[in-house]
Amino acid sequence: MAFGLFKKSEKKKEPVGPHYHELTVKDIVKETKDSISLHFEHPASGKLNYKSGQFLTLITTVDGKEVRRAYSICSSPFIDDHLTVMVKRVDNGLMSNWIPDHLKKGDKMKVLEPMGQFTTEYAQDKKRHLVMFAGGSGITPIMSLMKSLISQEPDSICSLIYANRDIDSIIFKNELDKWQTEFEGRVHVIHILDNAPMNWQGYSGLLNKEMLEKLFERIPDWGLDKTTYLMCGPEGMMKNVDTLLTEHHIPKEKIFKESFVTGVIDKDKKDEQKAAVKSGNTAHEVTVRYDGQEYKFVVEPNRAILETALDLGIDLPYSCQSGLCTACRGRALSGKVKLDEEEGLSQSERAEGYVLTCVGHPITDDVVIEIG
Repeated sequence: MAFGLFKKSEKKKEPVGPHYHELTVKDIVKETKDSISLHFEHPASGKLNYKSGQFLTLITTVDGKEVRRAYSICSSPFIDDHLTVMVKRVDNGLMSNWIPDHLKKGDKMKVLEPMGQFTTEYAQDKKRHLVMFAGGSGITPIMSLMKSLISQEPDSICSLIYANRDIDSIIFKNELDKWQTEFEGRVHVIHILDNAPMNWQGYSGLLNKEMLEKLFERIPDWGLDKTTYLMCGPEGMMKNVDTLLTEHHIPKEKIFKESFVTGVIDKDKKDEQKAAVKSGNTAHEVTVRYDGQEYKFVVEPNRAILETALDLGIDLPYSCQSGLCTACRGRALSGKVKLDEEEGLSQSERAEGYVLTCVGHPITDDVVIEIG
């Protein structure tokens, strides 16, 4: 194992190595007026391994600066020959607007290997019920999970409650409609629209507590032992679903969440002061073990572990830099790390010592983090 001692003056290096790939855009498909699907060819070196529900980190240069964003994979490793992510425009979104405006079929794009914990294992002999809640672009990882369930578990079923602004905003609507017909009894989709057209036969309005209660009664009851609950969407929707499941006494270990963020958190002076207070206004040395290397460096009180490592040219994995995507997740083998944001980690992960380096600040001198 190599040992590296880094100084703050070292120049940041261009990321290279086995964790990065260059993918060719096979096709770009318009899904709605503000969303597209990017279909990538697998690299020449071989098919990329990934699990349903994971995400792909896209890397490009915008205005001379490297930008990374995580996009959930909507293809299935079991049935799709290509790797697909969905990109939806958001107001002031750097990557989400650059991609549809500039990326073309045949272009190449640098990506970080697939990551993410919003996954499940499949088996032909399983018989279970996946109950899913999605809002807007939150359908992306759900599509991957549903595709795999349909193809790999013939005795399992899935129920999806999917909320959107209007009928034209429903991403993958045709495919979902097709599945309901083709796999009747196994795929159940309930659409909710904020603004429904006059001839709309489904539910309309906000996906609030009262509506969720009504919809919950329509979902087949397979019992707790055979049912798993998954959610992905806007923060407000996720909180409402969380409250509903809590009131129905659904155990936390049966609930899985995926949070989306629209960009990198900007750290202002207030954030820096808060971080400094948390770490006791003291710099601490950190040891990070990753990819067969060991790095030791000092983290100042107003800086995160990842931020410091990147400035020193240490190529650690990351994507959102907001503490939600978990691409930077590592396990603290010793020492104490204070996190600005813990939403990306489950209760069991926190109990096992996992931390997020992008929002993590060492508060002792004996911090050792192992990544991967």
